Amino acid sequence: MSMATRTDPQSSAPHTADSHDLIRVHGARENNLKDVSIEIPKRRLTVFTGVSGSGKSSLVFDTIAAESQRLINETYSAFVQGFMPTLARPEVDVLEGLTTAIAVDQRRMGGDPRSTVGTATDANAMLRILFSRLGKPHIGPPSAFSFNTASVRASGAITVERGNKKAVKATFSRTGGMCTHCEGRGTVSDIDLTQLYDDSKSLAEGAFTIPGWKSDSFWTVRVYAESGLLDPDKPIRKYTEKEMQDFLYREPTKVKVEGVNLTYEGLIPKIQKSFLSKDKEALQPHIRAFVERAVTFTTCPECDGTRLSEGARSSKIEGINIADACAMEIRDLAEWIRGLEEPSVAPLLAALQETLDSFVEIGLGYLALDRPAGTLSGGEAQRVKMIRHLGSSLTDVTYVFDEPSAGLHPHDIQRMNDLLLRLRDKGNTVLVVEHKPEMIAIADHVVDLGPGAGTAGGAVCFEGTVEELRAGDTVTGRHLDDRAVVKETVRKPTGALEIRGATANNLQGVDVDIPLGVLAVVTGVAGSGKSSLVHGSVPAGEGVVSVDQSPIKGSRRSNPATYTGLLDPIRKAFAKANGVKPALFSANSEGACPTCNGAGVVYTDLAMMAGVATPCEECEGKRYQASVLEYHLGGRDISEVLAMSVAEAEEFFGDGEARTPAAHRILERLADVGLGYLSLGQPLTTLSGGERQRLKLATHMADKGGVYVLDEPTTGLHLADVEQLLGLLDRLVDSGKSVIVVEHHQAVMAHADWIIDLGPGAGHDGGRIVFEGTPADLVTARSTVTGEHLAAYVGA
Repeated sequence: MSMATRTDPQSSAPHTADSHDLIRVHGARENNLKDVSIEIPKRRLTVFTGVSGSGKSSLVFDTIAAESQRLINETYSAFVQGFMPTLARPEVDVLEGLTTAIAVDQRRMGGDPRSTVGTATDANAMLRILFSRLGKPHIGPPSAFSFNTASVRASGAITVERGNKKAVKATFSRTGGMCTHCEGRGTVSDIDLTQLYDDSKSLAEGAFTIPGWKSDSFWTVRVYAESGLLDPDKPIRKYTEKEMQDFLYREPTKVKVEGVNLTYEGLIPKIQKSFLSKDKEALQPHIRAFVERAVTFTTCPECDGTRLSEGARSSKIEGINIADACAMEIRDLAEWIRGLEEPSVAPLLAALQETLDSFVEIGLGYLALDRPAGTLSGGEAQRVKMIRHLGSSLTDVTYVFDEPSAGLHPHDIQRMNDLLLRLRDKGNTVLVVEHKPEMIAIADHVVDLGPGAGTAGGAVCFEGTVEELRAGDTVTGRHLDDRAVVKETVRKPTGALEIRGATANNLQGVDVDIPLGVLAVVTGVAGSGKSSLVHGSVPAGEGVVSVDQSPIKGSRRSNPATYTGLLDPIRKAFAKANGVKPALFSANSEGACPTCNGAGVVYTDLAMMAGVATPCEECEGKRYQASVLEYHLGGRDISEVLAMSVAEAEEFFGDGEARTPAAHRILERLADVGLGYLSLGQPLTTLSGGERQRLKLATHMADKGGVYVLDEPTTGLHLADVEQLLGLLDRLVDSGKSVIVVEHHQAVMAHADWIIDLGPGAGHDGGRIVFEGTPADLVTARSTVTGEHLAAYVGA
């Protein structure tokens, strides 16, 4: 019987391999999840919704994506795993049907001053190869065009240990593209010495005015005072020329202080290493304030801010050098690359073209490759990370996105939707954590978590289609079709903030009066110049409180009580009630449990295996010594107070024996921004993006200021939370403050007293005022992209 005519009775039945079309999660307990069991369809677009803090990221990122990454890492040898980050197995009973997960989150890109859009996406690497092959004159290999590579030359004798050992003369050189003056940073700093020390005092009298430099500090102040190079009792202004040279500029020198070998270094290089080598935005607020006072940054005069050496700038292709190419808007650079026809580098040109076209397609064509990565917003950073996955030929991959609509104008959201659907249609599973109704609408499957946030959340309230969600009785379902109405009456301004001739970034000589005493909203497509106008032109002086989107810093020891300063009045109240010192009530100081050092858990490092964190047996996770827990305030010990929610604590410190007005004021602000459910001692690392944003807002509400500048405060907020935010903004304005909001959310636009719309496009197509007036006027005129979308939103 021939093979061609034989029929297989099993052929009509589905193949066993095709039955694995679900990701099964059983018993997930990560963070606040309560034994969640769920089945997620593969090769479909699933959107996870729910109020901020309901457990969406815990399920998608910390459980599904984390376990996929851990399993992939386990396929490598133990030797290779030793060099990789070790991941603990998530708290979950069963996870089946996982595929390779690629997580694209909203974490800001590294704050290194040398990191740019080009270096973060490999576009710079390809450009460097291009210029090393085609640039005229030829100056060297790709490293000759890299501003992160310094030129090196060396010569001398080396001993070759082979047979008869003998010394051989050798020379070595490497051509780098780094500007020697600014060391590849593009800016040079000038330090104001009067901000570093008081020259009328001696070192022994505490002349230093640098934050954190305490007079008894062994590593900073005492190394100067006891080095033997300077007279600690002589006022600094009376130093000789040699003493001043040693004090400010001396090369690192070994000195002995109390029998300990330490390195003495001049004050200027020490300040540059400790404060100026880090990105200014990544510094703690008080350190950043010091740097802004003490240091002026100016464009490097030698490289004109391009970061590149003269040699790298001299090599050109068709009259363009690599610095010009990196300074172009990416859409213009893509056109220039398209015009280069050189068969010898055809594969390189094709790959570079594809990368640049991906930028344009994803709506980032207005960026330039030399834009510092630390200046990108959370939404921009997430889209930059997406670029390397857009042209990927991989299928059956799980893509995990965290609010891809963040930072996007309604006009741009449709483009993002198309990209997500394209990834799905290639045969991939797409999981999206999202709040915007426009993105929820394209889902094949919706999972709604809740019903509340924190301990009140962590359960699956709904699974099904978008239509079923609308009909369902969940918080998301009820708010999905919410539409704001445009204000009928608007507040009258009490004054105006005048901006004249603003030219920051892409602004084209903008003149505008931002009204004060009202809720003013600045809007426009992504890249139109909103942040440049508000953050670059509104004077950040006294009375201006700016709440931007920079991430809040904090380790696993930080919690809402330490971040907001709430713990200080609480510690003082405990100390006063018990007649002891406040330091006892700090888990990072004298009161800490000696076994776990106040962490509450003991970490065991297992090399290439995931480390294990076990609750401390001594303090049972309470973080304090047993003797400290014997002190009470209002019948509660300090660990019980930190376990309270904000709402409980507000009541506890409001009256009775524990009445503490300073603590109560901070707790009122936390409740005001909708964080009443948060426990005071919850580690900051476990908070969601929306919770961190509101925590920062609550902290800044205490700042003394008449003008509040908020940058997209709705990021990470559920539809139901947006209403609460609008109420908060109204209360701020009604109390006599001026509120300026950079925002894309139509509900905030409709609620504004005054709208300033920038555009009409992004990059060099934007930077102009295209509308000023009330929301009602904008809806009626429909003269801009924003007007069209706002009119559609309010149903006008």
